Amino acid sequence: MKSVRFSVIAFLSSLYVGMPVSGQTPQFDIDLEWPQIPMGDNWLTGGIGGMCIDSRDHVFLLNRQNVVEADLDGAKLAPPIIELDANGVVVRGWGDPELIGPRLHDCHVETDGSIWVVAAGTGYIQKYSNDGGELLMQIGETGRFDSSDGTREGEPLNSDNAQFFLPSAVDVNKINGDIYVADGELPGGNARIAVLNKEGEFLRQWQLFRTASDREITPLPHCLRLSNDGLVYVCDRQADRIQVFDQQGNFIQNIFVSFTPLSPTQGRAGGNRGSAVVLAFSPDTEQRYMYVINQNSVMIDVLERESGRVVSRFGDGPGRYRGQFTLPHGIGVDSRGNVYIAEQEGRRIQKYSLIE
Repeated sequence: MKSVRFSVIAFLSSLYVGMPVSGQTPQFDIDLEWPQIPMGDNWLTGGIGGMCIDSRDHVFLLNRQNVVEADLDGAKLAPPIIELDANGVVVRGWGDPELIGPRLHDCHVETDGSIWVVAAGTGYIQKYSNDGGELLMQIGETGRFDSSDGTREGEPLNSDNAQFFLPSAVDVNKINGDIYVADGELPGGNARIAVLNKEGEFLRQWQLFRTASDREITPLPHCLRLSNDGLVYVCDRQADRIQVFDQQGNFIQNIFVSFTPLSPTQGRAGGNRGSAVVLAFSPDTEQRYMYVINQNSVMIDVLERESGRVVSRFGDGPGRYRGQFTLPHGIGVDSRGNVYIAEQEGRRIQKYSLIE
């Protein structure tokens, strides 16, 4: 049996009134034959910290290499960057973990095939050739953070320069090549969106939007994606929402992503992983839908991008069986609309094929 259908759950039938047949909320089958196993040369992956997809629908995985040492008796440690083709076959693996840095978190493939890599435990971002053979650019100095003393223990500066402090995500404006960086994955680091030109020179920055009622919520810009119509979408993780800005940093709106716990929360910590952790857009020109990893419900929420409404969700919640997720942390959509979910604790990637 090649695939198992995981039905998309509609919340309210009224959400679909007037929607043309061609605009029905997308539904998916899980592809049980993707990726092809064993991966590479009997490779063993650690947590998959992030992922990205190029124009050929090749998938790049960010392998944190945090494996169980005893498992290496029966496998080989997979390299930090793993490239898979559209069929789920390994093309290559590459990367020097000492050069790339710790806690791989996000990547972005440019139109020429070069790939930006973000290691969140650093003060820099890097751009590599498509095969990883050449480091093309590094923005930020190795061994230095944008802090009061230049160290990980210093106070964050959020300064007007091209140095970072625990960056989390990167995207590039396809028109002018400007580079957008979400800088501040964890508390104690920076908390800003930084914009640089294609040469890596600092242009501007802004903070997550706060009012008097939510100023106590720690600003952690955990993800960042640019839409085709020129908007900047940022995961405000601690606030369980996505904040939308224009490219100058002017706040436009909040998109809240809620959840309801299925078990009582008395006597335990609940709802602290975040409902809006990472996002990706549907591949149509209008990017009608957003797919958002909700780590609280441990499912994928499907939102209408324009209205911000959650219209459906897919996945079977937390667990290690097919279709379930164990701390999903990366998401991507290919040119055909298929959705890929990378898991940090699950240490794998799953493909959900769009039902056409």
